[in-house]
Amino acid sequence: MLTASSSRQKEDFSVDYVDNPKQNHLLAALPAAEFERIAPHLKLIAMPLGDVLYESGGKLQYVYFPTTAIISLQYVMENGASSEIAGVGNEGMLGISLFMGGNTTPSRAIIQTGGHGYRVPAALIVQEFNSGGLMMRLMLRYTQALITQISQTAVCNRHHSVEQQLCRWLLLTLDRLPSNELTMTQELIASMIGVRREGITEAAGHLQQAGCISYRRGHITVLDRSGLESRVCECYAVVKTEFNRLLSDVCVR
Repeated sequence: MLTASSSRQKEDFSVDYVDNPKQNHLLAALPAAEFERIAPHLKLIAMPLGDVLYESGGKLQYVYFPTTAIISLQYVMENGASSEIAGVGNEGMLGISLFMGGNTTPSRAIIQTGGHGYRVPAALIVQEFNSGGLMMRLMLRYTQALITQISQTAVCNRHHSVEQQLCRWLLLTLDRLPSNELTMTQELIASMIGVRREGITEAAGHLQQAGCISYRRGHITVLDRSGLESRVCECYAVVKTEFNRLLSDVCVR
């Protein structure tokens, strides 16, 4: 299980780093007037691998819009074991509990893939949501898509093989990245999926033998995406189709 001390909660980033809030699809979909209202409050932050954005039961002070980072939503058991219930990348946002009225969630949010994103004070997003504009409609559509992802993850973890789960996880991660390179150890993937490391080692070995991926010292390169797609269960397509159905008419892809 990953932990992160306060010293790792970094907000600094290289002056050479170029980012744009509209790399996040939800922010890109906002009409100019709504975007301009929140733009002055968007703060670019570094999101290093392993940083915890909030723990179970914690009250959110900010809403996060990832651009190049990927956030993993995990449920942590009493014995410390954890499993990913959903991922959030540049297609979405972290903080739906704020405008759904709950303010807190039983899950943990941890950075799965290091990168950057933008944060906004929670109160501002709640105010925009309550104004009833496109922001509200976008957030509700995204929430439905996220619920589909959470539900399908539960079904997949119960009914499909570790290799199929790994293919689903790799494809969903690739969809949020600009390249086919992932920096990820087998131990971390096992923690995300909620299986033993040996199961991931065996499944990754099969995919490497089939020429789908190359794995070396925590780096995974996808060599044959179509090969992964031929081996994945239907869960990947269900999640992808639902996101496209709900958001493709408003999000830049």
